[in-house]
Amino acid sequence: MNNRPILYLDNAATSWPKPPAVMEAMERCMREAAANPGRGSHDMAVRASRVLFEGRRALARLFRIANPNDIAFTLNTTHSLNLAIQGLLKPGDHVISTSVEHNSVRRPLEALKRKLGIAVTYVATDERGMLDLTALREAIRLETKLVAATHSSNLLGSILPIAEIGEITKRAGIRLLVDAAQSAGVLDIDVGAMNIDLLAFPGHKGLMGPQGTGGLYIHPELDLEPLMHGGTGSRSEAPEQPAVRPDRYEAGTPNTVGIAGLTEGVKFVLAETVERIHAKELSLTRQMMAGLQEIPGLRLLGPEPAIERTAIVSFVMEGIDPAEMAFLLDRQFGIAVRSGFHCTPLGHESARTLETGAVRASAGYFTEESDIVSLVAAVREIGETLRAH
Repeated sequence: MNNRPILYLDNAATSWPKPPAVMEAMERCMREAAANPGRGSHDMAVRASRVLFEGRRALARLFRIANPNDIAFTLNTTHSLNLAIQGLLKPGDHVISTSVEHNSVRRPLEALKRKLGIAVTYVATDERGMLDLTALREAIRLETKLVAATHSSNLLGSILPIAEIGEITKRAGIRLLVDAAQSAGVLDIDVGAMNIDLLAFPGHKGLMGPQGTGGLYIHPELDLEPLMHGGTGSRSEAPEQPAVRPDRYEAGTPNTVGIAGLTEGVKFVLAETVERIHAKELSLTRQMMAGLQEIPGLRLLGPEPAIERTAIVSFVMEGIDPAEMAFLLDRQFGIAVRSGFHCTPLGHESARTLETGAVRASAGYFTEESDIVSLVAAVREIGETLRAH
């Protein structure tokens, strides 16, 4: 491994760097609170329980959740989405989703189609990833139980109108599951005002925490079937999973150290505010799009620069394999981006890139304008060199 500096533009996969307080909190937790929370009355176990309590409280403040115990800690958004989808749906249920969903939504739904016989309707977005709410309304049936929608496409950066979708689901008596993988910590989320019944979010992206952390908000009126059964430290004499939250959904030893880091990440977001974070990332994204769209043969995916979006810029260049572009950006210029299909084949169908995939560059809160200038220059140089051959 060489010692060259990394120009990191893969924040849609995992944010980097992290605020220093995140790493400091994790180290402090290892030294002072590394016992098993909820499994003892000694001082270190109590301190470990306090770590989880503080984490839930910070997340509840960010998402305007009345009761922090309605938040279950998970390993990541995929874990959260599986808990929500597998815990809620029953044979004969109908689900509405969209054509820009990540496989973490699509694959659990498809698995339940085979296992339980549920029905799924994927409402198509346009090429930019924008959703037609009329099509969503028309897809509702008597047996529709759930709408599962991403807040922002991880390929196109488009933002779905969750508040408007929430109004539709509330009137229809349908539950709303939101995949906030690309929006938590970046876009304002108010679970009550937006009528969100289930909110799945990662700790390691916009919330600035470490990998192996995430969570699921569960509306107090919902009783999901637990995804895992086992020890919780409560009601140990009973053969069944306890009903009390959050224990019902948190079997086994949690990632206390990771949650300590996540808590500091959330506190960082609260201090900086999601409005300031989004404004900076949107400015960087528009700068990136303005530079890239001037390069001959390059096609940007997703909404136009003037439309509000998250900090995801995907592109293809005529005659150049996206994997080769990403490889050369890394090896020749030290720029980290992602290429491929980004776990969203339906999104690539919408964007007309299913055969090739795309290159995705994603700025973060610690990205500088000079990083964007370097990326644009590198893409231009690679394009000119490869097309000359």
